[in-house]
Amino acid sequence: MSLRLTPYFVMNGNAQDAIAFYERALGATPLFKQTFGEMPENPDFPLPESAKSLVSHAMIRIGESDIMFSDTFPGQEVKAGNQVTICITLGDAEEAARIFNALAYGGTIEMPLQETFFSSAYGTLTDKFGIPFQIFTEGKM
Repeated sequence: MSLRLTPYFVMNGNAQDAIAFYERALGATPLFKQTFGEMPENPDFPLPESAKSLVSHAMIRIGESDIMFSDTFPGQEVKAGNQVTICITLGDAEEAARIFNALAYGGTIEMPLQETFFSSAYGTLTDKFGIPFQIFTEGKM
């Protein structure tokens, strides 16, 4: 049996901005994107005009990992929190610093990137979209 975990980010109307941000910061490759307006129409549930340009489903690839996105449907609530953390594992401290700084732009640094007893470069931050990240450099344990 094959099993794969894929983080799914539910955004508050800014999924397209988040995808573009991760393309720049992490070199992400877009794999799929569909808006609510591109979905088949359902006469029982008419789509508000304000929802047509919102992302109904998207997927990007970063390195060997995929992340999925959608915007909430109008009227649904998004709650940002720290219950999902994305750990980016690298083998190079310089690349870790580049990624850390790119993701920190407009976000909040909880623990600056630094050498620890378990990593040559480790830090935590929450990006400008409220997504918490850990940056971990392998090789010190």
